Amino acid sequence: MKIVGLFFLLLSLPLSASNGVEFFQTLKLLCGKQMIGKTVYPDDPEHDFANKKLVMEVTSCTDNEIRIPFRVGEDTSRTWIFTLNPQGLLLKHDHRYKDGTPHKLTMYGGWADDKGTASKQSFPADKETYILVPEGKTNIWTVSYDPSNKQFVYYLTRHKKPRYKAVFEFKPEMK
Repeated sequence: MKIVGLFFLLLSLPLSASNGVEFFQTLKLLCGKQMIGKTVYPDDPEHDFANKKLVMEVTSCTDNEIRIPFRVGEDTSRTWIFTLNPQGLLLKHDHRYKDGTPHKLTMYGGWADDKGTASKQSFPADKETYILVPEGKTNIWTVSYDPSNKQFVYYLTRHKKPRYKAVFEFKPEMK
């Protein structure tokens, strides 16, 4: 039944969105898995994420949504949400306060562009994002996962310049 649903979803998508479906299926390979990461850019000891253990865990996967909580040290306030629907593939960043209520800057992100592949997608900031975070109007989040190299990369640019990059890998015993 799931294959039939995926087939009909593919038929309903614009041709350029089919790469988003393929990428979504690639991400589903990570369901239930955890990866450890590190900040590779900026290489600044004063950055909020500097020298902190980064952990991403793909905790929830359905036919149209994948949730990836992203922990920075002890801070568990962030979740990446990938949603697949007839419009394409959407990435949103869900930020929460310690009590679980939504952060004032939450649910920003964007729709995958038409240049993506099964292993890499870019998400330019959507209108919601630049209303919420005007300086983020030119943000582009690029996310990649290649099962052959077992590496997940999260990369943010702003004004076509690097802003943040994290690289995740399986713990040695998880490879």
